[in-house]
This record gives sequence, structure tokens and C-alpha cells, in this order.
Amino acid sequence: MTDDYFMEQALKEANKAFDKDEVPVGAIVVLNEKIIARGYNMVEQLNDPTAHAEMIALTAAFNSLGSKYLPDATLYVTVEPCFMCAGALYWSKIGKIVFGASDEKNGYKKTAGTNCPFHPKTELIQGIMKEECAKLMKDFFKSKR
Repeated sequence: MTDDYFMEQALKEANKAFDKDEVPVGAIVVLNEKIIARGYNMVEQLNDPTAHAEMIALTAAFNSLGSKYLPDATLYVTVEPCFMCAGALYWSKIGKIVFGASDEKNGYKKTAGTNCPFHPKTELIQGIMKEECAKLMKDFFKSKR
């Protein structure tokens, strides 16, 4: 199983958000090459600004494992996490974060700058399937104009 394969699974979640008129961000949590949790943006559906794909996937993973820490897990998310999600990821002690498209407007880098907001042991990989992830976001916002 490759990063591309798992990012494709996160994109499937993002498409669920798109179909429900949510900002199309999708996330999955993988442990030992197995998807243990999935999530997509549900902000509008739940009327909750914290219902981001990463938060939904993290909560599902914590519940699945009965643990509040994920040091051996990987989060795949289609778009760069925002600063709120970066904080949750820090506290989860997740082992690895893989994201697709950068988010200059709302991503963690806007607030954190060159400082990495994730746990010191967290590995970060950026740009996996970034064109596909970015296209979904562009298509969504284009449909809103």
C-alpha cells in the first residue's frame, strides 16, 4: 500500500463532503496498513465549525482503539490542516501526517509560519496527489461563484 493509495481513499471522503455541499476535505487514519477511521468535513451538516475532516477521523480513531494517542498511526488528509486541527494532531501524538494540497488561506502555515505545530516525533509529508486534491477544492469554490 502506497501513500497514493491511501490519499485516494481520503479523496473518496472529500468527494462525500463535496456531494453534501461541504468544503471537500477528506481524511483517513491508517494503522498497520489498515484504515481504522474515516472523516470528511461536516461543518454545515452539524452546524459546528470544529467538525473538520481531521477532527472527525481522529475521534473515530480514538474510539476505535480506545486510546487518546496515535503514535503508530498515519493521518492522510487531502488539504493542509488548519491551525485548530494541527493542535488536535499535536495532542494526538500521531506518528505521521500526509497531506495533499497546501492551503495558503487557512492552513496551519499561515499561523505557524516556519514553526512546526505538530508533535516533535510526528513525520510530515506534503504534496501527495496535490493536483487532484487542489482541483476538487477549486471545483467546489468555482461552483459557489
